Amino acid sequence: MSRKTGSLELLDMDPNHFGKENYRSETKSLNLGKGQDSAQAASESGTLNRPDDLPLLPGEKVTGQARDVTYLCPYQGPARGMLTVTNYKLYFRSADKDSNIIEVPLGVVSRIEKVGGASSRGENAYGIEIFCKDMRNLRFAHKQENHSRRTVFEKLQRFAFPLSCKLKLFAFENQEVFSENGWAVYEPIAELKRMGVNNDMWKITKINEHYTICDSYPAVWAIPAQTKDEDIQVSGKRCREDEHYIQLIMDANAQSHKMIIMDARPTANAIANKAKGGGYESEDAYQHAELVFLDIHNIHVMRESLRKLKELCYPNIEETKWLSGVESTYWLKHIKCILAGAVRIVDKVENHKTSVLVHCSDGWDRTAQLTALSMLLLDPYYRTIRGFEVLIEKEWLSFGHKFQQVTICLPLSYALSIVI
Repeated sequence: MSRKTGSLELLDMDPNHFGKENYRSETKSLNLGKGQDSAQAASESGTLNRPDDLPLLPGEKVTGQARDVTYLCPYQGPARGMLTVTNYKLYFRSADKDSNIIEVPLGVVSRIEKVGGASSRGENAYGIEIFCKDMRNLRFAHKQENHSRRTVFEKLQRFAFPLSCKLKLFAFENQEVFSENGWAVYEPIAELKRMGVNNDMWKITKINEHYTICDSYPAVWAIPAQTKDEDIQVSGKRCREDEHYIQLIMDANAQSHKMIIMDARPTANAIANKAKGGGYESEDAYQHAELVFLDIHNIHVMRESLRKLKELCYPNIEETKWLSGVESTYWLKHIKCILAGAVRIVDKVENHKTSVLVHCSDGWDRTAQLTALSMLLLDPYYRTIRGFEVLIEKEWLSFGHKFQQVTICLPLSYALSIVI
């Protein structure tokens, strides 16, 4: 599989590492509980003793602690204990020493909200609610007289969304030592050669080395051997160069001179896009090409479906209406459409030896889903740990999926991507 300029595309934590060294933090303590002399001394000195019972990673720093906090568990009821915020995780340890530590990586946090105000009355009416991308909502009640909520809220905002505060991601603060350099896992030329590229039919090009052809496409990719630079430098609506390039892709397949164009969108959406200057391929213009719509909805529809599923599952499930409730979210239908689309692509490539071109409206969400799933099914290499790392680099990162914009770095809770 290869890709086409524009929006088109062809086809753990080891506790033994932590030790017991004395850990100090440069951040002032959040431990505001009454009668905690040692905590107050730590606060005044601007340092925090590392809690020995927390499984901190090398480079993970305690930025604050708040005692006498109540975790409002929707299943087992309230639990009072200590809340600890680091530059990587939120930890809650119940006063009951036999209970487990609750750990929440801050990258999982979608948004943080304050609950209640100065006039709030009633037990547990004043605190913080944390909305997570794994469908959990965690609520922690604070006592107003402790004045701990504001500081905890600010710490969470700061380290859950580090780029908005001009901080580094924890990945760059992590001091774990690994035997392998992760930056060298994916080498595009080596991967293309592993796939057999650079032969009589296909060649490797660096025409986009400076990202002047397409800024969301990689510097290196494969094109038909007979392709000239001018064939891939023209973009826009239907044009002769585009039709010629598609023909070159078909000619590069010695086992079939037909192409299947898989458009990820629903038919109605593709037609509507014509009004915006988009549209879809005409089978009359692309000889020996067959156009297929896969009926996969856009990210806005998917996000709304997931919201309904979360409301159905959390915090309680009504078993008598479970099946009808799941059906009403359309979540499983959306998953089925994506999987069915990947299976259709694999069938055309594997059983019919046909070239398949995949695209959607933008090219960095549904397109990557389909191509990555198809490659997982077609090539066992991608089902290994190393191969899966390469696949994410190749099909997602190098082709412009907006990980930074839509995942962990900014508190844009309503712009989150859920496609991966």
